[in-house]
Amino acid sequence: MTAPTRAGAPGPGAVLALLGVLVAATCLLPLGYVVVSSAQLGPGEAMDFLVRPRVGRLLWNTTRLLLGGVTLSVVLGVACAWLVVRTNLPGRHLWHGLLAAPLAVPAFVNGWGWVSTTHGVRSFWGAVLVVSLSYYPLVYLPTVAALRRLDSGLEDVAASLGHRSVATFLRVVLPAISPAVLGGALLVGLHLLGEYGALQILNYPTLTTGILDQYRTSFNGPAATLLALVLVAFCLLLLALELLARGQRRRSRVGSGVNRLATRTRLGSSAAPVVLGLTGLAVLSLGVPLASLARWLVRGTSTAFPVGELTSATFTTLGLAVAGGLVATVAALPVAWLAVRHRGVLATAIERSVYPANALPGIVVALALVTVSIRSVPALYQTIPLLVLGYSILFLPRAVVSVRGTLELAPPVLDDVARSLGCTDVEAARRVTLPLILPGLGASLALVSLAVSTELTATLLLSPIGTNTLATRFWQQAYSVQYGAAAPYAVLLILLSVPATWLLSRAANRDGLRAPVRPLGAVT
Repeated sequence: MTAPTRAGAPGPGAVLALLGVLVAATCLLPLGYVVVSSAQLGPGEAMDFLVRPRVGRLLWNTTRLLLGGVTLSVVLGVACAWLVVRTNLPGRHLWHGLLAAPLAVPAFVNGWGWVSTTHGVRSFWGAVLVVSLSYYPLVYLPTVAALRRLDSGLEDVAASLGHRSVATFLRVVLPAISPAVLGGALLVGLHLLGEYGALQILNYPTLTTGILDQYRTSFNGPAATLLALVLVAFCLLLLALELLARGQRRRSRVGSGVNRLATRTRLGSSAAPVVLGLTGLAVLSLGVPLASLARWLVRGTSTAFPVGELTSATFTTLGLAVAGGLVATVAALPVAWLAVRHRGVLATAIERSVYPANALPGIVVALALVTVSIRSVPALYQTIPLLVLGYSILFLPRAVVSVRGTLELAPPVLDDVARSLGCTDVEAARRVTLPLILPGLGASLALVSLAVSTELTATLLLSPIGTNTLATRFWQQAYSVQYGAAAPYAVLLILLSVPATWLLSRAANRDGLRAPVRPLGAVT
């Protein structure tokens, strides 16, 4: 029995739909701006601009960076995950922490660490190396989690058919964990498309750096948004390729599967080279930027510790991170609630509309909000609310995924019971459902806050004059080649990112069962 509502008063479904439409319209605003602004050039002018040699170089650089960066990230992420989960790697729990730790080092800090060590990294291969070292954990962590959850009975069947370790991995394990690998690869690709700071430091021009250069040098908004439209096309292509590679194959199973982990492969004589390789990876991804930080803190002629500025930037970063996390989480609630509890065409359309924001780099969202605010709501230009709105649009997909994942596990029948006892729909949601989805709300807040604290491009364009975060202060000093002055801000950025990174790595590494060991290359 559903509690009655006042005559003429909109029901909770209508209110949720209205809120969801409002959120969806806000998220689609940057994409609409890009299309409308680009259309101002006209077909002929737009074509003349796109066939310029400069644009061709940006397209070529972006394409090969995507191919190289995603490929290397996938190879590193999958190989390291297999070593940690499926072998008797010495100190594998320690290695798991070290392999996930690069998430705590922002890509632009990593790029700065490499460039301040050697300018030889300013090349295509240097850019591929640096961005892959920064983003391969986005493949590694979901692959670890997928290997943990994989039913070992699949490998037992392969063993009964005489398959060896390598054949079992390629023909059984890899197809089973492909959704996690493809999802991680998609995240890497989207990050590479939107990456600005690291590539600008590495002097490797792509579409994203070209957009900001076009806006700054010629103030030609339509030309910049035309490049952004090309970038959006790249993003949509990535999404389509990921969907195509995922296919329609069902990977779910009935029952819980075998209640043990798969047998671990004994590395034997390969253990020493494997440990040496992992040590090299840790040195490249963590040692170089951290050693560079330490060197510039101690020896930099511009090194200074302005306590007031450091404190102010730290509290500003924390404040914006919490505000962005809260706003995105609140905005995600009606979207996730509609998608789970009010399934239908409208609910599906509203939920899907938030994901294009994940395909747009920060600079595109910032340009859209700057232009719209100047033309329509001048009072919002260069204000904290506009900056927080930009964060929410950029990172709302992360919040929706976190909230929906938990809401799916909250039984709707509990709401029905509450309503049968006299509670209204709102009271049932507040007293029954919300307490059950608190973990999802907490995860959403943490994920978005972590992303906000290290966001650079949107903050550079949207932050009010005089508002500095750790990321923007670091960028100002590093871009002026004052490496010593930039180092303290980088250290604080890393320290702020460590707790969230540790929680993510711990969640992915939950197993608790001890697995037997088999020799490398033997029949599984």
